[in-house]
Amino acid sequence: MAATDYKFRLKDSIIGLQFLFVAFGALVLVPILTGLDPNVALFTAGIGTLAFQCINRKKVPPIFLASSFAFIAPIMYGVQTWGLPGTLSGLIAAGLFYVLISFLVRLRRADWLHYILPPVVVGPVIITIGLILAPVAVNMAMGKTGDGSVELVPLPQAMSISLLSLMVTIVVILKGRGMFKLLPVLCGIVAGYTLSVVLGVVDFAAVSSAPLFALPAFTAPEFNLEAILYMLPIAIAPAVEHLGDILAISSATKENYLEKPGLKNTLLGDGVATCLAASMGGPPNTTYSEVTGAVKITQAFNPAIMTWAALFAILLAFVAKLGGLLATIPVPVIGGVLILLFGIIASIGIQTIADHKVDYNDSRNLIISSVILVSAIGGMSLDLGFVSLSGIGLGAICGIALNLVLPRTQPKKDEA
Repeated sequence: MAATDYKFRLKDSIIGLQFLFVAFGALVLVPILTGLDPNVALFTAGIGTLAFQCINRKKVPPIFLASSFAFIAPIMYGVQTWGLPGTLSGLIAAGLFYVLISFLVRLRRADWLHYILPPVVVGPVIITIGLILAPVAVNMAMGKTGDGSVELVPLPQAMSISLLSLMVTIVVILKGRGMFKLLPVLCGIVAGYTLSVVLGVVDFAAVSSAPLFALPAFTAPEFNLEAILYMLPIAIAPAVEHLGDILAISSATKENYLEKPGLKNTLLGDGVATCLAASMGGPPNTTYSEVTGAVKITQAFNPAIMTWAALFAILLAFVAKLGGLLATIPVPVIGGVLILLFGIIASIGIQTIADHKVDYNDSRNLIISSVILVSAIGGMSLDLGFVSLSGIGLGAICGIALNLVLPRTQPKKDEA
């Protein structure tokens, strides 16, 4: 029996709990930042991982699915614009987009994706995802609400807290060893939270008022066409990222998961997990590179370990005191981490452009990127009567349209 065959054993439960701990900081950070319920995110991460395993049962990769960072800014914008139920319908559409891609891959017709979404479109879209809500990160780091209208923590204290959160996260990324290397966000939050307690800016009322156990605050989606059209282009980035995650776990385990169970099935599992999560009020799911790193370090390749991690996530979702504790994290702690996270997302967009050697001496590429960046970050809005498009969604659609209609530059004779 191969090392990566599924073997469900009680002795693997502790390793599964350890892997959940590795994922925990990032898993709950997304709902904390976006206003979703952390306990719901825990529950949907567990359910999503189990659904992924069922779909890929012929050859299950040892991966854990949880909250996607790519959707932080879009969810924050969506909740402000359409409310949580409407935003959830857009997130379900993003999951269905993954499902559609999986069927196109199954039919061996994936080339269309690269034609419609070349790096000159995908790169700038990812950049806008990271930068469009940069003012929110800065306001929170300064102790204010995301829109900057209300000061929640005095500026001197807020800057000390956010700076510590940011610096600890950076130091752990650069100097961390072993398992600590996989927990930079969690380390930054713990450091900032500790200083917040010392400075007396933490209000523990939410912990004392929360019961020990309770059902997570599930939320049902409501159909909203504008939210759907806004979220669909954003799903491009994590769908492309999924391929990289599967390659990473294949490299760690020395198994070719692109061949079996195949990208067609792993994408389907990711899409179904995202749909399930959004239908209950949770953030979209994605494969976690932190957990992949832990798999490589521990050499724990048995996929059943992720089943244990999923089961523990589901059980923790019913601990209401945990949600109450997470709600006490002051905004400067989150703001300090957000400055780095939003910047990293934008930098990934720049890396996408650089890795694919997009030629900006070509006026066509320059035009496409320019229109995407300015229309998205500038907040351009287009009201079509039955639906309104704005922000990232409008920028992405503009980029896709320009890529399809602008004539492609003919190579010079000496380059042909």
